[in-house]
Amino acid sequence: MFSKILIANRGEIACRVIKTARRLGIKTVAVYSDADAEARHVAMADEAIHIGPSPARESYLVADKIVDAAKRTGAEAIHPGYGFLSENAGFAEACAKAGIVFIGPPTAAIRAMGSKSEAKKIMEKAGVPLVPGYHGDDQSPELLAKEAKRIGFPVLIKASAGGGGKGMRVVEGAAKFADALAGAKREAKASFADDHVLIEKYLTRPRHIEIQVFADTHGNCLYLFERDCSIQRRHQKVIEEAPAPDMDPARRKAMGDAAVAAAKAIGYVGAGTVEFIADQDGTFYFMEMNTRLQVEHPVTEAITGQDLVEWQLVVAAGRKMPRSQDQLAIDGHAVEVRLYAEDPARNFLPSTGTLVHLRLPEEGPNIRVDTGVREGDTVTPFYDPMIAKVIVHDRDRTSAMRRMAVLMGETEVVGVTTNAGLLKALCAHPAFVGGEVDTGFIERHHDQLFAKPAPASDRTIAIATLARLVEWHDAAPSSPGDPYSPWGAQNGFRLLGEGHDEVRWKDGEREVTVQAYHRRDGSIGLTLPGGTLEARVRHADDGRLAVLLAGETFTAAAVPRAANDGGVDYTVFADGNQRRLRLVDPLDVTQYEAVGASEGSMRSPLPGKIIDLRVKVGDTVSKGQALLVLEAMKMEHTLTAPADGKVKAVRYGIGEQVAEGAELVEFDDTES
Repeated sequence: MFSKILIANRGEIACRVIKTARRLGIKTVAVYSDADAEARHVAMADEAIHIGPSPARESYLVADKIVDAAKRTGAEAIHPGYGFLSENAGFAEACAKAGIVFIGPPTAAIRAMGSKSEAKKIMEKAGVPLVPGYHGDDQSPELLAKEAKRIGFPVLIKASAGGGGKGMRVVEGAAKFADALAGAKREAKASFADDHVLIEKYLTRPRHIEIQVFADTHGNCLYLFERDCSIQRRHQKVIEEAPAPDMDPARRKAMGDAAVAAAKAIGYVGAGTVEFIADQDGTFYFMEMNTRLQVEHPVTEAITGQDLVEWQLVVAAGRKMPRSQDQLAIDGHAVEVRLYAEDPARNFLPSTGTLVHLRLPEEGPNIRVDTGVREGDTVTPFYDPMIAKVIVHDRDRTSAMRRMAVLMGETEVVGVTTNAGLLKALCAHPAFVGGEVDTGFIERHHDQLFAKPAPASDRTIAIATLARLVEWHDAAPSSPGDPYSPWGAQNGFRLLGEGHDEVRWKDGEREVTVQAYHRRDGSIGLTLPGGTLEARVRHADDGRLAVLLAGETFTAAAVPRAANDGGVDYTVFADGNQRRLRLVDPLDVTQYEAVGASEGSMRSPLPGKIIDLRVKVGDTVSKGQALLVLEAMKMEHTLTAPADGKVKAVRYGIGEQVAEGAELVEFDDTES
């Protein structure tokens, strides 16, 4: 076994590999960019080497820097994690040339599966079922459009060298094909330096089922059952589970045997995933093979009781796999959710910022949390916006989903917008819990999953108000030298009656004013929209608020955060829900001037680079029309006109970097 390995990755996967290596007594070396100098994976590793600036193309994607770091530290092997260089055949070759073991498959296997088009040809020869499509070398737009028509719409355009939803477009009809093809090729070129695409028939209600395969250098190859990854947004997975719902033994064996045949066809070694697209009638087709460990591997570990990273290390060291096929069995059900810094209400737009407050579920016998961040860390625009993966293992699917819904309700993040609310809604949705699973689930149930929130309850407003009062109390001057000084008394005493404070909140468009009356016994009377409630509040042992409200005792949190516009938002976490309220400063007139104001411009929702402009000065545009394309966090984001209008100014050109909030396009006031 190795004595020291280098991990050529960052974030939660680097931390996860370090945990297994530490358990096995293997020293670890981390690598980091400028943005990750204080990152969690750097702190966890035994050693850490700086490899360059924040952009991945100047650090984590530079093979020479990674190999040099391994040589300098005496690492015998490199674990690539997933993403970055994990499926880069050139990197695997560079490791071998330097005498360093690449903890992954042979270079030939990576090359064979690196091109989706070539992979289809190999799978066809191996007898693995394929989706009808075009996988040829001729990439002329005219031929691709002709092939799409032959296959029949809707079709799916996919980057041949891609993954993770990048360079992928669903096209409903011929009229939209050209634009979709151009976007897919552009995104593929930026992400993989290869704009080659393939076209496949798009199934309208497909399931995404993948098989975990493993092979060693002694001729053994097996499958560790399946995962269902059908719940997706923007072609990226949101929820993964194992085993797949409604999977009968015969179908499981058929898919497992097909996956093993695929692995054997390319002489595979190590951990890999064969991905299938499955129809509702049970038929399945080969989609692609990922020649690496998958993000969702923890659900497989949960139901099999195996550590797949340990298996990788064992196989890379030349040993046999720890188990044979007949020694593997499924135990219970596991589900994994990906907690992202993104805004589901804004088409899952990534969110950047500092994690000023972070409370993830506590790990235990049934709960696992894989994360690469801590409170105080920053989610930057340079990398994937995942905050954590939360994994639940329970006796059956219903129990696992119920437990996960509770955990997502208890998750607290302030500083960025997250998808925690959507994850909770998904895991509690009757149709999903009942077994309705396909890649269109989120879109089909959009109205329920994205229901407009009702006005904040009196309970929520009361918690925010009590948090504000506690802040005032903690900040009030005291007179330690004179315990009888009236200036140190905070019991609400007044000569002519009870003292009170006034706190104003903005709840969407509604403004709420709360009167807080301080009783002489230390209680507080709160006048709320629904009436007056009596309350008491103190700091709980865990730093939250211990609240007694209307005779009920509970704990809650209300976390303040300065907003980009200079105001202060309070995020209230209570009863498994969260709500953001804006504190209204009665002395700040700008807060009132801004209400209802129209800027007549479109601003950047996040930092990024302009890669395409669709309008120029003088153009008349209609609401929803594409204005430009912004590249950020490894994805393209098409920004559209917020209203009908005439373009007065375009502030940036193609190739320019823009900051969050930067004015991109200005509209004529008389037109917009």
